[in-house]
Amino acid sequence: MKPFASFLVFILAGIVLCETLQAQDGTASGQNSDQEQAGSKKINIVYGGNFTKDENLRPGASIFSRDSRQVQFEHQGADLWCDYALLYQKENRLEAIGNVRLVQGDSVTMTSGYVEYDGDLKLAKSYQKVVLRNQNSTLTTDTLFLDREKQEAYYQHQGKIVDSANTLTSRVGRYFMTTKKYQFQDSVRIVNPEYVMESTRLDYYTLSKNAYMYGPTLITGDSYTMYFERGYYDTNIEQGYGIKNTEIHYNNRIIEGDSVYFDKATEFASATNNITVTDTLNNGVIRAHYAEVHKAQDSVFATRRALSISLVEQDSLYMHGDTLMVTGKPEARILRAFRDARFYKTDLSGKADSIHFEQATGITQLIKRPVMWNLENQMTGDSIYLLSDMETEKLDSLKVIGNAFIISEDTTGYRGYNQAKGKDLFGKFRENELRLVDLVGNTEVVYFMYTDDQELFGINKIACSKIRLLLEQSDIDQITYITQPDGTIYPEAELPEEQRVLEGFIWRGDERIRSVDDLFGEDDNNIVLPEIRGLTESIDRDAEPEEEPNDPVKGKATPAPQLMKRGGNNE
Repeated sequence: MKPFASFLVFILAGIVLCETLQAQDGTASGQNSDQEQAGSKKINIVYGGNFTKDENLRPGASIFSRDSRQVQFEHQGADLWCDYALLYQKENRLEAIGNVRLVQGDSVTMTSGYVEYDGDLKLAKSYQKVVLRNQNSTLTTDTLFLDREKQEAYYQHQGKIVDSANTLTSRVGRYFMTTKKYQFQDSVRIVNPEYVMESTRLDYYTLSKNAYMYGPTLITGDSYTMYFERGYYDTNIEQGYGIKNTEIHYNNRIIEGDSVYFDKATEFASATNNITVTDTLNNGVIRAHYAEVHKAQDSVFATRRALSISLVEQDSLYMHGDTLMVTGKPEARILRAFRDARFYKTDLSGKADSIHFEQATGITQLIKRPVMWNLENQMTGDSIYLLSDMETEKLDSLKVIGNAFIISEDTTGYRGYNQAKGKDLFGKFRENELRLVDLVGNTEVVYFMYTDDQELFGINKIACSKIRLLLEQSDIDQITYITQPDGTIYPEAELPEEQRVLEGFIWRGDERIRSVDDLFGEDDNNIVLPEIRGLTESIDRDAEPEEEPNDPVKGKATPAPQLMKRGGNNE
């Protein structure tokens, strides 16, 4: 190199080093405050290693490369090391190449192959095997943008996060360093030793391990699957809820509702508003506005317009009560309906204070002030038992124990009621129609008798110890008096109205259940459902930790795990 050229390079290097020292140590005395503020934003050289400039290839850049140690820069609380660097001092930006490491305080460390850093914007763009580490998690991706001004990092081309509990992947993600929250979008997946979660939009906190989903989400565990389109999940303990299009497959049941809560540890799930619980083994369905599923007890508890639906011979049997409870293993389910219990089938209906059905025996029991209708026959007694054939699942027989009464209207002449009573009643069904009735113990009959031309020729009133009735389409086709009959056939004019009814006669036709709608009373039809919270507003409990976490049912201030309490009082 010629002497003049060498001298020129020396002068240029000196100028650059002077500018660098100004950037490190501040401006000379006498400069104004605006200049001081501008100087504080400059990228500082901590260790420059080998220095050169090449205005042809890198105009405006100061070129630094490592010698025995890496080049190091500092900018407003962050340090950066690399093997090779291009510093554009006028633009206040830096290109760092090779084994790049950026450290911000003691909380964030980022490594990559290449970084573009803008000192004015405090924005770093990292490429090539980027790894971002904090105290709680590690993020890896190919391209990462680190915004130090907003304290955010984000990627748009697939990333993976690993923490002490989970491995998370997504196509798009953003990390909020202040709240230690990740926000994932597009093909989100959480892999945990106990389950896998897939979602389209998910927020995740690395400290609490809480996840908030704002799009279609599927969680697949070892004993359950849970789908919803908006909800919360504690990934540590497998506990959470969904509040939009939620469905849980749990313990041979499918639970659906406006708000559904699940807790694996207590083996408990519950739901509020517009609930359907489907028994996948027995093809049974329960609908209500509040329900609980207890896995350990293999039970379902439902209230608030609760309705059980089961398939019997290609016909649906509906059962309602203020409270429904299903317990027992699939082959031995027991269904109980409490308080104003009712049931309906196209050819059979009834009501009582409570109803008890046992799958293993096929026995249905109506308890306390029961009444039942088969076609046009009304049956009452102290208690009523219906027995089904376990092989065909058809109705087989009937028992009415204590004060048994069977009544039907006189549909030919409409002059009164055909009646038979006794201590107990035993009946047999054929094709779900009551065809044979045996009354035993102090039996009595009142029966309107007609000719083939439908003219009344007398009213049969008789008493004996046992009577057999053969029925056809709910009409008495034949009466057999088994033991010591005592009575007569009266002409209509000779039997006063008050003697045409037997003692204890009560006609309850106005209570008859003729449709599914008749199963529900006024209170059921006037239920005001609680408003489900979080459908439009935030469900993020971690965003404001000083406040009570939001409950998905409006009007409550307790955490979600305490929301679903037995009894369903969630107004």
